[in-house]
Amino acid sequence: MIRRLAIIGASGHGKVIVDIAIACGIRDIVFYDDRWQQLGEHYGCSVIGSVNDALSSDATKYDAAVVAIGNSKTRSAIQKQLALVAPALIHPSAVVSPTVRVGDGSVVMPNAVINADTVIGDGVIINSGSIVEHDCQVGNYSHICPNVALAGGVTVGEHSWIGIGSSVIQLVAIGSNVTVGAGAVVIRDIPDGQTVAGSPAKLIKR
Repeated sequence: MIRRLAIIGASGHGKVIVDIAIACGIRDIVFYDDRWQQLGEHYGCSVIGSVNDALSSDATKYDAAVVAIGNSKTRSAIQKQLALVAPALIHPSAVVSPTVRVGDGSVVMPNAVINADTVIGDGVIINSGSIVEHDCQVGNYSHICPNVALAGGVTVGEHSWIGIGSSVIQLVAIGSNVTVGAGAVVIRDIPDGQTVAGSPAKLIKR
């Protein structure tokens, strides 16, 4: 059981992690952030050192650490260097099937739904109100934004960003390093590295 949690990054995303941690019964929470000297206290928690401090042995005083940084490449780089990484943090209002696997350092936010036999990788953000249907796979360090709907059997590669309010029909494969614009409707596969937007979603950048 996690009793003492270190959060790397005191941004808005970090605030949401604090709320989730408190909802899960964790009370001893601190931040590490490069602005630590000017922040001091942030969102009711002490900011006690820099990101480099967290990467040293300092953070091992805590039971677990979670990286609360939106940029997936930065989140990945820091999480892979941490001596201590949190198991998934799942808000109590989220509905997660018992057959779902959620990787280390991933966060499932309020009112999200993840249905049967889905696999969520490490360091993934499943944001508020999103729906990830049965038999989906979401790759490491991807971000499923608020109110996204992934139908059954969708795959998402690593480091992809599925924009707020977008929808993906069943069995579509989205590659790695893909950006899907807000409100997009994805009806066909998207190769690695592309940016798409619109309804239906169309390529706007390679």
